[in-house]
Amino acid sequence: MLTIHPVNLDDSVVNLLHESGLLTSDLEAGLDVAFLGARTQDTLQGCIALERCQDALLLRSLAVAQPYRGSGLGKALVSRAEEKAKADGFRAVYLLTVGASGFFTSRGYKMLDRSDAPAAIRTTSQFSTLCPASSFLMVKELD
Repeated sequence: MLTIHPVNLDDSVVNLLHESGLLTSDLEAGLDVAFLGARTQDTLQGCIALERCQDALLLRSLAVAQPYRGSGLGKALVSRAEEKAKADGFRAVYLLTVGASGFFTSRGYKMLDRSDAPAAIRTTSQFSTLCPASSFLMVKELD
């Protein structure tokens, strides 16, 4: 039975993010980031995070461990993060991606010109320094 629940930013999360090629250098900077994850006993299967950026929300750090890729876990993590965002009163979720735009398009995300990013998103490390200028900015309006 798959359960997705809040997880702490610990070594297992950082290791999974590194194994997935995702950057973590800004996670220790006191950001308002909430992680969700799926575990079996002591194994972290996958994780995702929501970074609160004033009045905007950035979906980030989606990672699924190799043995669980293709199982639907990534979709489940995104859905659970969107549910949390909506419950927390957010009407939209933004993200930056280099290679997963097709995955997110299939989940209802739309491309957005980087110049149209809300000011709060533009000031994040993800937007300003960590993600390359070639990364895609996407948004999903939450019903």
